[in-house]
Amino acid sequence: MARLALERAMPAAWIDEVFETHRQRQYPRELLFSTVVELMSLVSLGLRPSLHAAARQMDHLPVSLAALYDKVRRTEPPLLRALVQGSAQRLEPVVSALGTAPCLPGWQVRIIDGNHRPASEKRLAPLRNQRAAALPGHSLVVYDPDPDLDLVTDLAVCEDAYESERTGVLPLLDSARPGQLWMADRHFCTRTILQSLQQGRADFIVRQDARHPRIVHEGPWHDRGRVETGQVLEQDIRLDEGQAPWRRIELRLDRPTESGESVLWLWSNLPATIDARQIADLYRRRWRIEGMFQRLESVLQSEIRSLGHPRAALLGFAVAVLACNLLAVLKRSVEQAHREQFPEGWEASPYHLAVQVRSRYEGMLVALPVEHWPTWADGSASTLAQRLLELARHIKPGQVATSKRGPKVKKTREWVDSAAARAHVSTARVIEASKGKRP
Repeated sequence: MARLALERAMPAAWIDEVFETHRQRQYPRELLFSTVVELMSLVSLGLRPSLHAAARQMDHLPVSLAALYDKVRRTEPPLLRALVQGSAQRLEPVVSALGTAPCLPGWQVRIIDGNHRPASEKRLAPLRNQRAAALPGHSLVVYDPDPDLDLVTDLAVCEDAYESERTGVLPLLDSARPGQLWMADRHFCTRTILQSLQQGRADFIVRQDARHPRIVHEGPWHDRGRVETGQVLEQDIRLDEGQAPWRRIELRLDRPTESGESVLWLWSNLPATIDARQIADLYRRRWRIEGMFQRLESVLQSEIRSLGHPRAALLGFAVAVLACNLLAVLKRSVEQAHREQFPEGWEASPYHLAVQVRSRYEGMLVALPVEHWPTWADGSASTLAQRLLELARHIKPGQVATSKRGPKVKKTREWVDSAAARAHVSTARVIEASKGKRP
């Protein structure tokens, strides 16, 4: 199943076409970009402990290890976005053929959030004299949540760890179009971002920031009833005179959040046909992107600390996102194959699916080399979906089912009150500054 999904999502020929279309200064001479992605995917899936180990196990690596690492650290950011976008577009028909249940009929939900890369090892020469943690950049992700597609559909990477997410998110908003609902936390509640979504004729639900854009008109509050978590009120707001009114939803929580907040405000331009209580419930789905980030960290190897160069670290994260989309397709296949046997709330675990892949994939390649496998990359989405369902029926559901955990036990947080422990530097800025110091 993993091999079928892999061939569909990112076949080697297609990856090289993407490279040829979006490359700027790089060029393929002896080492194809598809080979680099293949090696990195082995690391992301946990089949190899490092890029060095993956390259050493490759039968015919056409270049030296030094040349491979040089290629990796020169990977251009537009290539990463094109890979994620194109792979999601290739997988979307397959997921649709497997069956989806939209959380808001008539809209495609898009959740956007940022993810910062953790501190890397200081193997680069400019970092060895730095005491502070070295941060190799961050990324912004657009996620179509479960039960819709459960796929990451777009990605923007920032080499400078100190670059503002509010600036880095703007290229992603160019893809906003009618029929989409974008959700984000309060960090993205700015006039520029909201007006960009409005100009794309997309709808949005964004939590209000403490320093939200200045409002020129506020209408009266109206009581809209209760939801599971509290009382809902609504009013009309305008940022400019003559602008069509937006909606501000106030949710008075029955139980304060972990940070002690008892009132949340949401901004939205959804039509009046969508009730304010439904908007409050929809925003709760924004937290699904946090679960996706957790899967990237705990299930896949998205944090390769040995890759200290920003472009290399971001390439590792982008390939982990591609692997996460593959696991989402496998998860949907297993759940649909055993839906009649189990209740509606039954779910397959991405973690246990990844364990199955790691434990069996290597043996499958030994028993049956890749050149003897039938190819499904160019088959129809419905045909591939049916084949995935046939294979998924052979999986024992109990081996891949999620484990329901009990209520969380509240723990006291132990803070380290030390400036040195919290200090960090941007790897991209350190490397740029070091270029001027060389003799």
